[in-house]
Amino acid sequence: MADTTWGYVLSALALLLFTVAILTTKAAARRIPLGPGFMIATVVNVVFAALAVTLQLGLRIDPLQWNLQALALFAVAGGFSTYLGRWFFYESVVRFGPAKASIFQISSPLFTAVMAWLVLGEGMTGVLAFGMLLSIFGLMLVSYKPGFFSRGPSETSAQAGLHQRLLQSVFLLGLGSSLAYAIGNVLRGSAVRSWDEPVVGALAGAACGLILQLVFNTGKHQSDSNVRLREWKNSDRRGVCLYVLIGICTISAQMCVISAMRYIPLSVATLVTLCTPILVFPLSHLIWRGQDDITATTLAGAGLTLLGIFIVVTR
Repeated sequence: MADTTWGYVLSALALLLFTVAILTTKAAARRIPLGPGFMIATVVNVVFAALAVTLQLGLRIDPLQWNLQALALFAVAGGFSTYLGRWFFYESVVRFGPAKASIFQISSPLFTAVMAWLVLGEGMTGVLAFGMLLSIFGLMLVSYKPGFFSRGPSETSAQAGLHQRLLQSVFLLGLGSSLAYAIGNVLRGSAVRSWDEPVVGALAGAACGLILQLVFNTGKHQSDSNVRLREWKNSDRRGVCLYVLIGICTISAQMCVISAMRYIPLSVATLVTLCTPILVFPLSHLIWRGQDDITATTLAGAGLTLLGIFIVVTR
């Protein structure tokens, strides 16, 4: 299999894994609050990645050659993606639904392309740019609804502080997630191209994300988190299992994306991976009936997205 084809296969696999994680998040949050659930998923990220690294080291013939600079890039990327990006995104999934939250991730390839051009010198042809923009416009149509960018503030939200107002803004949450993921993608792409160890890199990023989660989970919110942790420990095992599945899916998807960046441009790998609305929207409609309608606009957006991806792949 050609290197480019292998890169697209890995990106498509990551797309499927992220889709499962997004849909599972909505169901899991109904059983266990997002705070302790996010901690479960992050711990599973580290444990599963550590098991994968152990298996890889046991099967490989040549010893692992360390690259501390690339390892540091992987770790910092984990801080942006595993902690910041995922927190912003999962918060928007729970507050606004998986379909609406997914649409904001589609701007990540644009941020990634610009950053990769500035930092890594990655080229961007006119055909590739047209295909990406066509796909992104199609994805916007897939999830668009009237009043998408506005939420009428309720009496409660009008009296809320700045922190609560930010959490009630789907635009700010989505944009924060997109930027965080884009920065993480560029850092990972730079690292894997100088040190072809995507599994070890995923472990470094997951470990950094877990450390940040532990650090920022202390202080005034610690007692509340402890109460929530006791709640899920004593009550809902199925919710724990759902977050475990989310953790396995997300870290596996990260390994696939990092590997794909070795063979195809960062922006292309990101574009294919983040086409989750194409799968999330119809599946969300089937699972949670009545919440999202599939309209002619949705179908047109799906068609434009697939056409744009076809242009990108066959450019």
